[in-house]
Amino acid sequence: MTELQFAEEVLGRLREKHPRFHGKAYLFLLSALHRVIDGLDEPRHISGQELAAGVRGLALDRYGPMARTVLEHWGIHTTEDIGDIVFAMVEFGILTKQDEDRREDFRDVFDFTEAFEQEYPWAAGI
Repeated sequence: MTELQFAEEVLGRLREKHPRFHGKAYLFLLSALHRVIDGLDEPRHISGQELAAGVRGLALDRYGPMARTVLEHWGIHTTEDIGDIVFAMVEFGILTKQDEDRREDFRDVFDFTEAFEQEYPWAAGI
């Protein structure tokens, strides 16, 4: 089995068990995680708040004013949804957690309307 076949199989099982999230939501979260980790001075565990902020930053960079629309199309409407994706991936052994990590770490980290619309850097670069 190739890595791609393995990834597709795992993603398929994730989607089967947690169908409210599009497969791209899982892949996007992994991209955001890698981006946050790559931005650290030295490797360490990151918090739910840091990961949620990383998801926001990557979504804004990749999708600009459409970030919220894209995330919501994938089933991500709140930071709690980000936590649900993380813990689904923990359940499947894709990610690991520390004893102190909780779903609640993702509760109300930011409001999607504020983060993607009201606080969008509309005038940036002008």
